[in-house]
Amino acid sequence: MSALSPSRAELEPRLARVRLLLLDVDGVLTDGSVTWSSEGHELKTFHVRDGLGLRLWQQAGNMVAIITGRASRALTLRTDELGIGIVRQGVGDKVAAAAEVVATCGVSWEESAFVGDDLPDLPVVRRCGVGVAVADACPELKAAAMFVTDRPGGRGAVREVVERLLRARGGWEAAVAGYGGGVA
Repeated sequence: MSALSPSRAELEPRLARVRLLLLDVDGVLTDGSVTWSSEGHELKTFHVRDGLGLRLWQQAGNMVAIITGRASRALTLRTDELGIGIVRQGVGDKVAAAAEVVATCGVSWEESAFVGDDLPDLPVVRRCGVGVAVADACPELKAAAMFVTDRPGGRGAVREVVERLLRARGGWEAAVAGYGGGVA
């Protein structure tokens, strides 16, 4: 947590208010690598725990939106698979895109969280009710974020954020109850 970040006692109520989770993709849902096949197809690797976390978030009645500077068929396939209907690809101005999504979803900025990893994410991290940086984010984003994940992008960071958001409102145990019992 940066010197300007809220204390844990101040952060928990903010986490509990979040209803809309906004995500960057490269470096957040992926490890940031861009791989091209010999046929010119872009390949991305997504972590399954992040996917399950997003499903749990949605099943708990919350919303997810993607805002990314790059456009990718692989991302379209993944968001379709996860039932994420709000996807903004090829975005130049992430704050403007986030403002449109926040308004469309009928939530306030304070009820939104954004997870990012690099400089283009900085304005949205600063604007949302909860700004999050993944563990391997650039130093400027880490300094601006309200909290930094323990996990790096593409390696379970989004799942970590979802768990923290649901725990803040006492909903994690209910979310995982169908998987064999309570969670410590």
